[in-house]
Amino acid sequence: MALTIFIFYFLLFSVLPSPLLCTDPDPLQDFCVADLTASPSINGFPCKGASSVTSVDFFSNVLAHKGNTSNVFDSKVTAANVLAFPALNTLGISMNRVDFEPNGLNPPHSHPRATELGIVLEGKVLVGFVTTGNVFYSKVLTNGEMFVIPRGLVHFQKNVGKGTALIVTSFNSQQPGVAVVPTTLFATEPSIPNEVLGQTFQVEDTVVEGIKSKFGS
Repeated sequence: MALTIFIFYFLLFSVLPSPLLCTDPDPLQDFCVADLTASPSINGFPCKGASSVTSVDFFSNVLAHKGNTSNVFDSKVTAANVLAFPALNTLGISMNRVDFEPNGLNPPHSHPRATELGIVLEGKVLVGFVTTGNVFYSKVLTNGEMFVIPRGLVHFQKNVGKGTALIVTSFNSQQPGVAVVPTTLFATEPSIPNEVLGQTFQVEDTVVEGIKSKFGS
């Protein structure tokens, strides 16, 4: 009987979402400014010594300036995560700034460790995401309008206005991670075999090679 009860609760807690698994672990101190020279642990980076922490550590201008959008997508994501703003260490939060030229695209991607909440600050932006049931949700947003992308789902943002566009996003993780679909598939080191990609997309090797060449793989 005891074994049956144990198995029941084991299976129950295996399938139910746990707060400890949904976001970064809760901090056990007021702050823990990251020592980026050390290797990260399971709950972020080790803390800098308290005697070396100053006011400067808690302020950043990493999102203050437009990013360099001179690339194939005409957009630039500037991350304010723990690597760029060490005071975020163990706090379970971070932000991105995304700049778009006209027709610019933040290509399909996902964040494996965080839900994304965003706001359009400038321009006209098409935001869309796809569920695990292959349902596509999207809307064109303008200045002041917000969006949310559930954790782990593939999504994108595209500037559909006549001028530049700017969005700012936040995450419930100090390091949400990102898997950009085109580079994840076509710019890995070493490369995913052409036969795998060709069979996946039902195209010839020459098409796969052509796509890889655009992403430097």
